[in-house]
Amino acid sequence: LLDPQLASGYLTAALQEGEQVFLLAIRDVVEAQGGIGSLAKATELNREGLYTALSKDGNPRLSSLTKILNALGMKLEFAPLEDKEK
Repeated sequence: LLDPQLASGYLTAALQEGEQVFLLAIRDVVEAQGGIGSLAKATELNREGLYTALSKDGNPRLSSLTKILNALGMKLEFAPLEDKEK
């Protein structure tokens, strides 16, 4: 999960599984890339808040999620649903 390509594929697959799986996957990437302490410094977010936000029952704000992903070298992207008809 240190490689950005592998980490982004991992996060994309996790998001398709659901929000809880996605938040735990972000935490896996964070741990692989230095841990919550390093992330807290990089994002200027509270360590305890990060642990809560990236838990199974977490509910991070979009601004926090964006800061976290930016610190991991990731960004959110949008694409149309493949089975959605026009």
